[in-house]
Parts: sequence; C-alpha cells; structure tokens
Amino acid sequence: MDQEAIIKQIYDAFNRRDIDAVLKHFHPAVTWPNGWEGGYVHGHREVRDYWTKQWKELNPVVTPAKLAIIDESTIEVGVHQLVKNLNGDVVADEMVKHTYSFGNGLIKKMEIMGLA
Repeated sequence: MDQEAIIKQIYDAFNRRDIDAVLKHFHPAVTWPNGWEGGYVHGHREVRDYWTKQWKELNPVVTPAKLAIIDESTIEVGVHQLVKNLNGDVVADEMVKHTYSFGNGLIKKMEIMGLA
C-alpha cells in the first residue's frame, strides 16, 4: 500500500475511533505527538492510552485536505482539525500541518507543524 493511501486510511480510522486500524500502520516504536497535553508518546500502547484518555474529554475530527510528498519517506498533510468538547462546544476549528515519517512501509513518527 502506498503512503498516500495509508494516510487517508489512518485519518478515516481515527475519526471512527478504530485504534487497531490506525495502529496496524504504525511502527511498534512510533513517536506520536501529544497535541493535547504536550510532548510525545511512544509505541502502540502509549498511543492507545493517549487517544483513549483524550476521547473521554474531547471529540476531535481530523480531515486531510492536502497531501504533499516531501521525499520517499516523508509526507506533509494539511489537515482540517475540528475539536469539540463532549458538550458539543467547539474547542478548535483550524487548519494544521502534520508531517509523517515512514520506514519500511510503517509510520515511524508524526509531528504537528502548526497552522497550515
């Protein structure tokens, strides 16, 4: 599967809250940003714990709007990020950049690069 297809699949799976469908595309030692509290989480277990905790307080929906291939192992994605609290109030509605680094067909790292 090519990297663009993987990116589209992981956003779709994330928005459905299907963690296993996302993690199958992650390297076992993935580095993932904790955009909610800061810092990074590492590995499948920490990513799962982070999202499970986050979804108990927030309802984020992230939709890729633009993909750019930087090189054979890096993709930059312009993402519309709509985050609501569990009462339905909008916490954030913005465009951000996510940069993905791949290795051996798996996502090794994602970084949030700020507003797109």
